[in-house]
Amino acid sequence: MSQPPKTTRTAPTDAPESTAGARAAAQRLKMRRELAAAAMELFASKGYEATTVDEIAATAGVARRTFFRHFRSKEEAIFPDHDDTLIRAEAVLDAAPAHEHPLDTVCRGIKEVMKMYAASPAVSVERYRLTREVPTLREREIASVARYERLFTRYLLAHFDETDHHDGNDDPLLAEVAASAVVTAHNHVLRRWLRAGGQGDVETQLDHAFAIVRKTFGTGIGAGRSLNGASAPAAAPASVSAEGEVLVAVARTDAPLDEVMRTIEEALKNK
Repeated sequence: MSQPPKTTRTAPTDAPESTAGARAAAQRLKMRRELAAAAMELFASKGYEATTVDEIAATAGVARRTFFRHFRSKEEAIFPDHDDTLIRAEAVLDAAPAHEHPLDTVCRGIKEVMKMYAASPAVSVERYRLTREVPTLREREIASVARYERLFTRYLLAHFDETDHHDGNDDPLLAEVAASAVVTAHNHVLRRWLRAGGQGDVETQLDHAFAIVRKTFGTGIGAGRSLNGASAPAAAPASVSAEGEVLVAVARTDAPLDEVMRTIEEALKNK
């Protein structure tokens, strides 16, 4: 009697699961945004205090229980993207190249937050207006900002020994202050852009603000460290020497570009 052909089973790949996960995440974000749009519409027309969760759900065309699957309260519904943006910012930190200065990585990470706001200027401007008028929403916004600051502080401190305070090593202090400075610079530019109705080249403004932060803190972080743990003298971020009619520039790999260019310009002026 002939035997039935054997069936070879192959191990399932992760691709279908990954695709399904991405689809579910996209659907979740879509629903959160729809609920947020309904909440903002009602807050603007009826006022924050007079608006109920049931009304938000009804306006979005879903049941009350669906609302609570996505948000714990009506004030939370005004910020539907922060959780996903925090994940994206953390992904930037996790994928940072080894040669990149940690402060530059943090600046790239927080740009994910600006991208979130810049993706929908009209919504962002209206949300800004509401948070200015409703203290509860303002408190929720502050709590969201604090999450980013904690993420970036942990990242910078992870590159330096938080307990290693000694003469010549201020890295732990600078790391924590620099994280706050990055967040503050970002929020300053964001508020200015929102007050202008979401108009203007916000990315250029942000890069300018980050250049100031890097100039203030970037050359200090790591300056007191050496491989054997002893303090090392702080090296200039860039130097230029003249050899006849030729200028030779030497710069640290973590030196801010604007500082390198400024050093070269000064050398050319003195020629």
